[in-house]
Amino acid sequence: MKQILLPTDFSDNSWNSIAYAIHLFKDEDCTFHIFNTYTPTIYKIDYNLEYPSDYGYYDAAEEESKNELETLEAKISEKKLKFSPHTFKTYARFESVTTLIKEFIKSSKIDLIVMGTQGATGAKEVLFGSTTVRVIKSASCPVMAIPARFSYENPHEILFPTDLAIRFNASQLSLLKEIVEQHHARLNAMHVSDAHTLSERQKSNLQELEDIFKGNAFLFHEVKSMKITEAIDEFQIKNKINLLVMLNNKHSFFENVFFKNTIHQIGFHIKIPFLVMPS
Repeated sequence: MKQILLPTDFSDNSWNSIAYAIHLFKDEDCTFHIFNTYTPTIYKIDYNLEYPSDYGYYDAAEEESKNELETLEAKISEKKLKFSPHTFKTYARFESVTTLIKEFIKSSKIDLIVMGTQGATGAKEVLFGSTTVRVIKSASCPVMAIPARFSYENPHEILFPTDLAIRFNASQLSLLKEIVEQHHARLNAMHVSDAHTLSERQKSNLQELEDIFKGNAFLFHEVKSMKITEAIDEFQIKNKINLLVMLNNKHSFFENVFFKNTIHQIGFHIKIPFLVMPS
């Protein structure tokens, strides 16, 4: 049974990511762990370290969080999103999101985290909030970020940019392969080059990738003399891509593309779900 973690702040944005996750895995046995982290109305150092219940605000904040989670569960039923293979568990916790995520990954063996992005009003780019970026950078399991107001689409066309610098293995790409097979999707692997031919190592890694997806719809695209972000923007528009997937190989391709200038925002024009898998 797949274990999926769904952080929520009860916003429309987080509801959108929850609905997406449920639709994506509607035919799979899944447990969805939905959690909200709350902050008491009055928060002081001595309050946090000694006896929070003495202040009364702790119970009120916890009760409000639990009530909102009950309302959320009711909404899932009302929108007919309770599919038979699914189990839902809810949690209200006074804890930081990233700390709690690490705890869940360890205790519940989480397979995937699905969360919303935070779109900047009036901006051309979809900007990821600092929490989303911290989770992507630190999580030891795949993270899927869903842009605000993105209406669910079956991921029939998937874009997988790669520098072909690391070896691929089946376990590393197991979630991606499940999505490809379950939704009869086409995987578009894309390499942006500097006009040089692939090295022998890159050719070997490409062959491994092709072997993993043997029997599935797989296409390899070589794009020359473009910035990676521009190539992604152009490709996803021309080919109606509805899922972007990347490996987070530390201090290499992913890190250079997205976090070179700032770790607080991913500033290219991403308007589709974005799955990041740790390497």
